[in-house]
Amino acid sequence: MASTNKAGSSAAQTHTGHSSAALEASNPVDIYRSHISDMLAPIAEKPAKDIYDRLSWTQTFDKGDLGLAVPALRVPPKEASAKAAEWGANVPMSDLVERPVVAGTFLQFFFKPQPLTKLVVRSILQKKKLYGTNPKLGLRDESDPSKGKKRIIVEFSSPNIAKPFHAGHLRSTIIGGFLANLYEAAGWEVIRMNYLGDWGRQFGLLAEAFRMYGSEEKLQKDPISHLFDIYVEINKISKPEEDEINEKKKELEQAEKDGKDTTSIEKEIQSLEAKSVNEKARQYFKRMEDGDEAALAIWKRFRDLSIERYKKTYSRLNIQYDYYSGESQVEMARMERAAQQLERSGVSEDSKGAVIVDLTKDPKTKKLGKALVRKRDGSTLYLTRDIGEAVKRFELYNFDKMLYVAASQQDLHFAQLFKILELMGHQDIAEKVQHINFGMVQGMSTRKGTVKFLDDILRDVGEKMHEVMQKNETKYQQVDNPEQTADTLGITAVMVQDMSGKRINNYEFSLERMTSFEGDTGPYLQYAHARLCSITRKAGLTAADLETADLSLLQESHAVNLVRALSSWPDVVQNTLKTQEPVTVLSYLFKMTHMLSSSYDVLKVVGSEPEVKKARMALYEAARQVLNNGMKLLGLSPVERSVYERAKHMIEP
Repeated sequence: MASTNKAGSSAAQTHTGHSSAALEASNPVDIYRSHISDMLAPIAEKPAKDIYDRLSWTQTFDKGDLGLAVPALRVPPKEASAKAAEWGANVPMSDLVERPVVAGTFLQFFFKPQPLTKLVVRSILQKKKLYGTNPKLGLRDESDPSKGKKRIIVEFSSPNIAKPFHAGHLRSTIIGGFLANLYEAAGWEVIRMNYLGDWGRQFGLLAEAFRMYGSEEKLQKDPISHLFDIYVEINKISKPEEDEINEKKKELEQAEKDGKDTTSIEKEIQSLEAKSVNEKARQYFKRMEDGDEAALAIWKRFRDLSIERYKKTYSRLNIQYDYYSGESQVEMARMERAAQQLERSGVSEDSKGAVIVDLTKDPKTKKLGKALVRKRDGSTLYLTRDIGEAVKRFELYNFDKMLYVAASQQDLHFAQLFKILELMGHQDIAEKVQHINFGMVQGMSTRKGTVKFLDDILRDVGEKMHEVMQKNETKYQQVDNPEQTADTLGITAVMVQDMSGKRINNYEFSLERMTSFEGDTGPYLQYAHARLCSITRKAGLTAADLETADLSLLQESHAVNLVRALSSWPDVVQNTLKTQEPVTVLSYLFKMTHMLSSSYDVLKVVGSEPEVKKARMALYEAARQVLNNGMKLLGLSPVERSVYERAKHMIEP
């Protein structure tokens, strides 16, 4: 026991003295975990690592900063309460933590405020944007960094060229961008990939549409909208043609049943099909598949112009891609090899001329049904291309993990894909891929009607935010670029509304609610950040001033609890790697900003004694840094000036 006291005292002295090792730790709270584990190990007669792994954050501060469930250490339930009391009574005094509070079978550990404040605030001010990140998590082997980083591919957004950028693509873009940032913060090598819907008969239809309705000027100005508009126009022709052909086919079917001569009807159908727009599209796409240079040149032009336009939109969301891939990039030879491998391994079978994988034969996969991998006419499907693309990516990038960020409507598709990869013998790939699913956005429309493109949404929300900003004329005049600020606030509004619930939940798109500064909204989060920037400007202190602040002056409960919240940020980031939910981060940021809001009247900066002013400003700067880090992790752009002030907070602290 004496040696434990000594070790505990030594650790406390080191960490309260803020050695460089303590400040450089990725997570300051890990110092406390180690300290508690070392103190408790000889008392509990359990390995310190087992205790360390089971020390968890509490839901509320009244239950401590870290909690330990005694039964989690393989203590029989009947003995757990007695053991908790025994261990708690024998934990030695420490300079870092109070004696534990025994609550039934739980031990609650409260950090001593002063050493925590000094360690956490100094750590944040030193690390700045790196506070909360942990590069070690992304290493293939923590004990040997020379083995390099783990590699992850995040496939997200993936719109179809010449088709609407619908709500599903919006959600995929926001969630995928966040996950890419998250794994980067954890030290992984991240490959951001956009798998475009850029191949198929619709491109033949699009080429014909451009011949009939295309405008070079409109194509250059806004390729995505123009291609969509002409695609809609040509469908006005192709749809009635298709309907007429289908009616004739029904007549043919009835004539055959009645034993009548069908020669004239067959010729009529052939004639209608031959002169139809869809036949011209089919022939054009056949030329593309056969490598016709002229046909491919037009397709490539449409694709390249669309990608350039997408890049501008994505940049507004702080998203850049490493690769714009697509269905067109999956070679026919690779799909053929996949089909042959399926056949050789006995996974696929013939079904009336088509090729299927019957997953109903195995009781474990019965719910996955029968997957069609090749049509009767020999053409491949989305599933076939996905099989070929997954194998290709593994060969090219040797990824450790790959995330497909797509709507929950594709749950069956991805479940079939992963199972088929496994049955083909690609267990190494199947165990590294994951479908990140999400629910739908309901009622999403612009002021002018149904949404077509992401730009429509962002334009409308930006305009709405601009209207809100103009209501405060004095503040509006202080903003250097109000239109840009309105755009940033609007984008924040859209993204925060999307991330406010669990991914799988549907939500109602509400322009009024998302653009409000009241409640847990994007504009409120931006207001909270801008307010901290305003305090900094008015305080007039330098970074050097904050470095010399006497943090022992931060003794108010508001200050102590804010520090406790800031100390948990690295754990929040690490926990989000497990949940893969943006709301994990967002909930933390709202909770922390609410604490800030209630602190301003108590922890005033302007007008305080010089040393108190420095200490409080150091705390507020630490809070601003964490808020900034969290917002950027979510993909948001923090603003430094806001035009909105809440009525009860008209006077800055």
